[in-house]
Amino acid sequence: MGQRGAPLRGPLAIWSDPETQWLAKPTGKRGRQSVFTDAAIQICLTLKALFGLPQRQTTEMAASLLDLTGLDWPVRD
Repeated sequence: MGQRGAPLRGPLAIWSDPETQWLAKPTGKRGRQSVFTDAAIQICLTLKALFGLPQRQTTEMAASLLDLTGLDWPVRD
């Protein structure tokens, strides 16, 4: 029996699809344009919720995962 509150550890599998649209396309509308797609934002918010991370650590984790998968996609600073 493990300690109460001890973190559960195990393998983490991440699948990435290089065809996923990461950067938002210009809409042609007035005002500030979106930089990232809803899918990119959802991925980062999911990481944040799953691991209970603050935003700065979430962006660093997303950048590291993208680097590990060989995808050259930008992540917000």
